Amino acid sequence: MDVKKVAATLHPLERKTLPALAKHRTVESLVSATGLKDVEVVRALQWLENKKLATVAVEPREVVTLDANGRAYQKKGLPERHFLESLAAKELSLEQLLKKSGLSREEVNACIGFLRNRGFILLRKEKDLVVKLTEKGQAALKSELPEEKFFTKTFPLTVDALTKDEKALLDDLKRRKQLVTVEQRKDKIAKLTPDGEKLVAAGVGDVNVIETLSTELLRSGQWRNKQFRRYDVTVQVPKISGGRKHFVNEAMGYIRKIWLDMGFTEMEGPMLQTSFWNLDTLFVPQDHPARDLQDTFYIKNPAAGKLPAPALVKKVKAVHENGGDTGSTGWGSAWSEDIARKNVLRTHTTALSAQTLARLKQTDLPAKFFALGRVFRNETLDWKHLFEFNQVEGIVVDPKANVRHLFGYLEEFYGKLGFKKIRLVPSYYPYTEPSVEVHGWHPLKNEWVEIGGAGIFRPEVTIPLLGHDIPVLAWGQGMERIITQYYNITDLRELYRNDLKQLREIKTWVR
Repeated sequence: MDVKKVAATLHPLERKTLPALAKHRTVESLVSATGLKDVEVVRALQWLENKKLATVAVEPREVVTLDANGRAYQKKGLPERHFLESLAAKELSLEQLLKKSGLSREEVNACIGFLRNRGFILLRKEKDLVVKLTEKGQAALKSELPEEKFFTKTFPLTVDALTKDEKALLDDLKRRKQLVTVEQRKDKIAKLTPDGEKLVAAGVGDVNVIETLSTELLRSGQWRNKQFRRYDVTVQVPKISGGRKHFVNEAMGYIRKIWLDMGFTEMEGPMLQTSFWNLDTLFVPQDHPARDLQDTFYIKNPAAGKLPAPALVKKVKAVHENGGDTGSTGWGSAWSEDIARKNVLRTHTTALSAQTLARLKQTDLPAKFFALGRVFRNETLDWKHLFEFNQVEGIVVDPKANVRHLFGYLEEFYGKLGFKKIRLVPSYYPYTEPSVEVHGWHPLKNEWVEIGGAGIFRPEVTIPLLGHDIPVLAWGQGMERIITQYYNITDLRELYRNDLKQLREIKTWVR
């Protein structure tokens, strides 16, 4: 190590702190020795540690501090001393003692118990309680009580620094009201490294360097032939956390870009939907379990919304009751407009797909749409379920589309998200046929996790909305499940902890 070169890099705070480390190790003692503020000493220690001139360790300690009464007694003396001095001339009644000592009744009562146990006083009951000093008490008047000696110490102090007798005395003092407190602390303990010792021995305070270049220095020319403080660009510096988007929003932006780059148009709409758009247009029967409160959040006010044009309502009603002109038999049960009017927090963004299909004209085809938005389900919260999450929705409306195209879109999308292994498993959804579940391999949990559903809309969905049967590829994925792998997160709940340390340190979404 080049001592002069390293000494020239020291900040003024380091230059004051480093020599003090030869005798002082705690932040408190360094503050006292250097005259610096706490924050300045901590900053200097951090810089010195980065330069390998000092080591800083955090050590747990039991520390004794004075409470309100303890601080007051340290200045004006313990109540036991005032009590004994009041009895020096003669015995006194309790009321006389209160008046002469200036102590509160609570303090006098505490002193009576304490001094009687020590054999310093005797009590005699006459008309009033009379208190008298014993020979042992007279001797105590002329000597220092152990408690008084204890309060001459500099606080805060560590329990480890106390003798066995002082620790026993501390146990007694803790039982007294607002006198002392013993608390657990984690203190920074600093120590010079061998290089730091060399620098102290060389006299770091003797290095005279220019810290800042001022106008006066330039004008006068005093900077000539002077040494400027060196800057070590290799040393670690405190981390600065700049402003950034929440990492979930960063991932959402990337997902949105994938679909836009693939030529899709974004669908948007309110989170509050009628059951008509959320469920009925998708051929979900009105007695389906998904409509029950355990799966769906219904709104109390307003409890119901408006239905669309009567012609569309009539077509959806016919499909549910008898299949309408779709060639299906429907669900074979009466369909209720009152149930269809019920307002819900959308359980999926497929409600937007239904509304988009209802607005499409023949001249708009072929068309591709996607949505990325918040949905709500009355789920039990665990590592892979949330009751409020984001869904990635997509539809392709094309007379030439088929299931191979569907698989191609899914593989392209998940590939761009970094999934090396996905599998498509046959499944059932009321509004698609064929239907598949998309499973992604979770390397940390070491299992396949459902990350989405997909299929081709049934005629019972497309014919009422579009006016004729046409292939509509459709999919919906839980966004949170598909981004956790990138962040090495194994529990969906960690995405929304809003922990500052996590938000500052988590990596940026780059694929």
